[in-house]
Amino acid sequence: MNMKNQHEHEEMQHDMSGMNHEHMGHEHEGMQHDMDGMNHEHMGHDMAGMDHGDMMMHGGHMMHMGNMKQKLWVSIILTIPIVILSPMMGMNLPFTVTGIPGQNWLVLLLGTVLFFYGGQPFFSGARGELAAKKPAMMTLITLGITVAYFYSVYATVMNALNPSAHIMDFFWELASLIVIMLIGHIVEMNTVMQAGSAVDALAQLVPKSAHRQAHDGSITDVAIDALNNGDLLLVKENESVPADGIVVSGTPVLDESLLTGESAGVAKKQHDTVVGGSQNGNSSFTMQVTQTEQGGFLAQVQALVANAQNHKSDAENLADKVAGWLFYAATAIAIIALVVWTMTRGFTYALPIVVTVLIIACPHALGLAIPLVASRMTGLAAQNGLLIQNRNALESINDVKYVLMDKTGTLTEGQFKVQQVVMFNQHYQQQDVLTLAAALEQGSTHPLATGIVAAAGTSELPKVTQFENIPGTGVTGIINQQQVAIVNKQHLVDHDLAFDATAYQAQAEQGYSVSFVLIEQQVVALIAQGDAIKAGTDAFIHELKSMDYTPVMLTGDNQHAAKKVAEMLGIEHVHAELKPDDKIDFVKQYQQNAGVMMVGDGVNDSPALAQATIGVAIGAGTDVAISAADVILVNSKPTDILNLIKLARNTRKKMIENLWWGAGYNVLALPLAAGILIPWGIKLDPMVGAILMSISTIVVAINAMTLKIK
Repeated sequence: MNMKNQHEHEEMQHDMSGMNHEHMGHEHEGMQHDMDGMNHEHMGHDMAGMDHGDMMMHGGHMMHMGNMKQKLWVSIILTIPIVILSPMMGMNLPFTVTGIPGQNWLVLLLGTVLFFYGGQPFFSGARGELAAKKPAMMTLITLGITVAYFYSVYATVMNALNPSAHIMDFFWELASLIVIMLIGHIVEMNTVMQAGSAVDALAQLVPKSAHRQAHDGSITDVAIDALNNGDLLLVKENESVPADGIVVSGTPVLDESLLTGESAGVAKKQHDTVVGGSQNGNSSFTMQVTQTEQGGFLAQVQALVANAQNHKSDAENLADKVAGWLFYAATAIAIIALVVWTMTRGFTYALPIVVTVLIIACPHALGLAIPLVASRMTGLAAQNGLLIQNRNALESINDVKYVLMDKTGTLTEGQFKVQQVVMFNQHYQQQDVLTLAAALEQGSTHPLATGIVAAAGTSELPKVTQFENIPGTGVTGIINQQQVAIVNKQHLVDHDLAFDATAYQAQAEQGYSVSFVLIEQQVVALIAQGDAIKAGTDAFIHELKSMDYTPVMLTGDNQHAAKKVAEMLGIEHVHAELKPDDKIDFVKQYQQNAGVMMVGDGVNDSPALAQATIGVAIGAGTDVAISAADVILVNSKPTDILNLIKLARNTRKKMIENLWWGAGYNVLALPLAAGILIPWGIKLDPMVGAILMSISTIVVAINAMTLKIK
């Protein structure tokens, strides 16, 4: 049977101004998690290598994963004969083959195809970096392979014209660099979860069409983008509100969790405002559009999220910063060497020196330094219930001093549960009372009602007859020839029914919503419901403080409920009754002092997650929050944040170590290659440079594998 419960539970005798909504008659603390049907399975993100839909941004240029893998395999096929048929920096290796007729021209042909085909992603990335005036890894790679290719073409032609010239080519280096860089970028692309667009996920909250009502009462379904301000719309039961507006007729109860993060129903009456994307309950109503899709609440949230994501995407990662410095250093040293040696010994002498400088600067190890650590980090994170969506954000972990957290669903379970049943009559058992209460509540989807039904733990509920809603009070009915009712405290006061005020106060002070069960007008029990704090959360907050982080609570819930939870957990900084734009403002305020980690799970958290230095989404949260975050807590346990912090710190440390191994040798190699010691008879042999690059690559790989969380 359809029982629309109209309870109005007592507000614990505390000041709850601003949030005292009547929730389908239930008036309570609003501690229910954002569970309005948007709890979709986030694990649908493809983690199996992301062969088809994954792309990676470099210098503003998108590269598709499938194309990168194809380029890698073709490049390897081309590289094998090049490595066999050409020397490494003038040195014949044990497997080098010589003496084949036309060998140099064959290598030139293969090298040309490899250069233009395998190098294409780097050319595109370099164009983007240079257009942004931020030369980095892609520009450095492009510089190296371009110099290697054209000098090798020059060497091949000159050696053909003058066999005694013996000008060294760099086809071996060209081929190995392209293959290693392609491998590095594919490793990185495979380790980074590509989040869905939070803006797209927000758009999915609004229905595609609306039921527009004409003046004659006829209903026509129209597309959302065809709506105009002033249109009358019919919103049916259990549908999403299609646009912002006001109630014209009906008394709907809406789930506005996308606005507040609290999914308890909000009772609406004529002239009350409604928000597009909120979920209607079991009562249809008519509304008038005041803001169309383009100007509504969700559009504003979309703009906040998009702006925050764009702001964060400007951040450069460590490898790109080092590559940028190396690009400028190599270019400057090469120009100086060209000028100095051309003036002193001529252009023919200077050219090989310049080429050697630029070849040595090629980031063989640097290109693998970060991807290998990132790959190891992502594997460790997955083993510990963490999904990394934006590795760059974690590199800022040392800047973070504040950990801002949503309350409901993050620190608390996000589900109303019966926390306590206080019996006042010895003739009844607790289970009997819960069964009777559940029989009255069984037709409702309200959080308090479902909490009672769940607590009863049985599907065999007695039949209810003469069921009746008592507006603003509760429900009543006849069960087993007895009148049973569930009411709030005010009903007892109004009807002079005796109850244990001390027992009530004890539950109310814990922030619980309190209902009374009456049998034949006698109070037999008290049922207290509330949102329980997640296991281990108090220890988590304590350890955060011991690690010199400042925990801060940001919540859409009311001040009393927020402060109660904060006191229990030891959180001193609390900001309550916040909307999405309020949360992002607080994130920005704290960011003026230091980096901010934001932890949340709801639509109303998504702008703050995107704005934060590091955004962390609870795995059981909404798709919008998950898409906007940098990290997902798969197990929905805030305690996993401690592992995230430790892993991020250790990862950054390993990245810096690898960057030194991957690029540090250039501090000595580049000046030596430029001939700084030639006046004293010391000239860097290109083979020495090749050996240094090989050693640094091996060290980088070994060091990456030693990454641990603790």
